[in-house]
Amino acid sequence: MSSRRPEWSWVGARATGTSHAREEKECDDAGACREVWTPSGPALVAVASDGAGSAPLSRFGSAIVARSFCRSASAYLRAGSRVDDIDEAVARDWLDEMRDRIARRAQLGGQPARAFASTMVGVVVGLEAAVVVHVGDGACALRLAGETVWRVPSWPAQGEYAATTYFVTDDPEPRLSVVPVRGCVEEVAVFTDGMERLALDFAAGAAFDRFFESVFPALRREPPGRRRRLSRDLHDFLDSAPVTDRTDDDKTLLMARRVPVPERGIFNPVTA
Repeated sequence: MSSRRPEWSWVGARATGTSHAREEKECDDAGACREVWTPSGPALVAVASDGAGSAPLSRFGSAIVARSFCRSASAYLRAGSRVDDIDEAVARDWLDEMRDRIARRAQLGGQPARAFASTMVGVVVGLEAAVVVHVGDGACALRLAGETVWRVPSWPAQGEYAATTYFVTDDPEPRLSVVPVRGCVEEVAVFTDGMERLALDFAAGAAFDRFFESVFPALRREPPGRRRRLSRDLHDFLDSAPVTDRTDDDKTLLMARRVPVPERGIFNPVTA
């Protein structure tokens, strides 16, 4: 076992979309991020979930999705399993647990599971490999050590009809994407669909590098661990006019960086 020295620095925030605020609705998004100690060293688990606007209890569904993904991935890693071995069968087991939790919550309230409909984009990052587990829209963008280009391993999925997508609660089972990434991930972000138009270049089918290079500099100056002050600053950024003028949806963004040298800084992003 390696020494228990934190290796990751991360921030996370969510903000209610202006369209939801006008209707006096709560934010339907949820997210979670944690560093997990494994026999081979620290790993990162991060997930963002967007509750479907048409599903009345989706804010509870997204919370269940985020917590369940973190629990399943963390337990898997702590048991000594490798990131490289996370495949569709493993991810389906995690989804089954997630769906069982939603089904139990739905049964208690006399509601159908679809009332908790939510997407999921999760990432597990080890020393020399990562895997993205994805249902629906939203995305994960990452940058490998030594590279300047941001990659999007799994693109947001559009459903059968325009402006629709897939959900963890889909029957008989959700449409799942499991994408391995080889190499040392140095920086990673996961986000719900409210951030897509800022973070992704849909015409090019690629990450909008300028966006990530505008929001990551402050985190690059931070020591390991969850940076709570920067998370509050990130929330203010997501709730600011430069962002809300471009998207009226709920927004969740989590960003993490593998830290070689601890330094402190401030969060002062410039929108792309």
